[in-house]
Amino acid sequence: MAVSEALPGGAIAPDTKGQNFFSDDRALAEIASLYLDDQVLRAITPYLEELGYRVANDLDELAMAANRHPPVLHQRDKYGTDRQWIEYHPSYRALEQAAFGDYGIHALSHRPVIEELGKPLPTLAKHLYTFLFNQTEFGLGCPINVTDSAAHVISKFGSPDLKRKYLPRMLAMDMKELWQGAQFITEQEGGSDVGRTSTTASRRDGEWYLTGDKWFCSNADADIAMILARPTGAQEGTRGLALFAMPRVLDDGSVNRIRIVRLKDKFGTRSMASGELRLEGALAYPVGQLGSGFKQMAEMINRSRLSNGVKSAALMRRALHDAFTVAHHRSAFGKPLIELPLARRQLLKIQLSAEQALSMWAFAAAQLQLAESNDSGANAARSVARLATPVLKLRSTRDARAVCGDAMEFRGGCGYIEEYVNPRLVRDAYLGSIWEGTTNIVAIDAVRRAIGKDRCLEAYVATLHERLDTCDAAVPVHVQDLRQWLDRVGETAQRVADENDESRFRVIATALYHVSSAVLLAWEGLQIASLSGDASRLLWSKLVLEHKLNRPGYLDPIQRQHEIHDALLRQTSLGLNVAKQYLQISANP
Repeated sequence: MAVSEALPGGAIAPDTKGQNFFSDDRALAEIASLYLDDQVLRAITPYLEELGYRVANDLDELAMAANRHPPVLHQRDKYGTDRQWIEYHPSYRALEQAAFGDYGIHALSHRPVIEELGKPLPTLAKHLYTFLFNQTEFGLGCPINVTDSAAHVISKFGSPDLKRKYLPRMLAMDMKELWQGAQFITEQEGGSDVGRTSTTASRRDGEWYLTGDKWFCSNADADIAMILARPTGAQEGTRGLALFAMPRVLDDGSVNRIRIVRLKDKFGTRSMASGELRLEGALAYPVGQLGSGFKQMAEMINRSRLSNGVKSAALMRRALHDAFTVAHHRSAFGKPLIELPLARRQLLKIQLSAEQALSMWAFAAAQLQLAESNDSGANAARSVARLATPVLKLRSTRDARAVCGDAMEFRGGCGYIEEYVNPRLVRDAYLGSIWEGTTNIVAIDAVRRAIGKDRCLEAYVATLHERLDTCDAAVPVHVQDLRQWLDRVGETAQRVADENDESRFRVIATALYHVSSAVLLAWEGLQIASLSGDASRLLWSKLVLEHKLNRPGYLDPIQRQHEIHDALLRQTSLGLNVAKQYLQISANP
């Protein structure tokens, strides 16, 4: 990690202005070189270097301003005409120009944005841009991602007419031509429980019209939204839902029957408009088969979850850059913080989680890319990506909350002041674990569905063992430890899934994240050492075992734990003798 120049004569540590979040991040460049071929890496490196500098400098200033000046919903124009529009601060518009116009992040994996390369980018390469951009602005990361993923869903499931009509505009880089995307799923009745969706779709004169309320709509005035609704007469639950593409403006130039009821006054992502929408007979077009709407939308959700994991990893990376800058330029008790034992330990904790997240999102993105190829390993990669995505999303979003909070504390009182980036990082980090499914919902998806129903675990564990096969000769003792942990976690995860022990889903998904990252860090460390001589990621692998996994009873269930939980949840007085009995239960698993 590079650090800023100290301010002349200043006692306050500088921020990260002047840095380059790509060129100064050795680990990021090394990971990119492991997963990408030379042609792709050469083509994108100049753009990543430029973006890496901008996100620490001019784009960061724009992001600070955009979050100070949130969007405003207007209901009428100055002539008294009922006309809704959302007013955005010029700084937000400038950020949009950078993301969509200058770099085409939304289109990178769909069309050859980089002319000299002449082809779309692999998933991992695209998310290098995501990772860098979201180190400065998390809120706009949502419109970028949902435009990308909505284009993917239309491309995969949409009719030829739908593709011709919308894809060119969704993948445009000219801001006057661009149609941004969105996904509107959440309702008052159906948040995590999507099967309770009450928005209805009725057909008249060969067209479909949607009626209902959507409760949390990010990118509220998006030009084209992917939306779930229940056709008249369809069965209850997710099997009765259909997927529709709903434009904001109709072919004749009139506004669709969509009313923005209000914008949300949010804790974080303040720059981006999230609102409550009422559909009053809005025209929409079916995407794919009516009876497969939820399954088709899941494609978009899974891609959004991967992006969410990348974005949360980006928040951790930005927090790490900030903490290292403070450590080198702030002194206490006559020494720079970087020389003080407790400060060093806190930095290591921050960096450990950040390095885990980097390894995990790179792995998940690479597996998704392989899954969509014609390679012989595509079938296995589909299973691996299916499990890796929710595991990444679950843990990286949780870790981001702690890491950003610790980095705020590392800067001290200044970190609590809105002139610095830290408060914004903390606020935005909390949304990561809510977007695209809360931690509980994602844990259910990972264990009950990906492991229990889709049987993804065998291919997942086998792929990680293949990574370890390349490490055996160099570090046999460490590899033996990793194999033992991998097998133990894998066996426990399968058993918990088979028993459908929902109370343990989160700890199992977390254990999978930790052991997977430990394996990947070891593999990366040895691969990178052979290229550049740097084996530091091997040591991070060791720290994951020591600090994240190697705790007594980590995977062991407490006998009759449900009885203890029930006793506490009753919220009634509990006698000492009864409490002792429960303590004895937990002490003797």
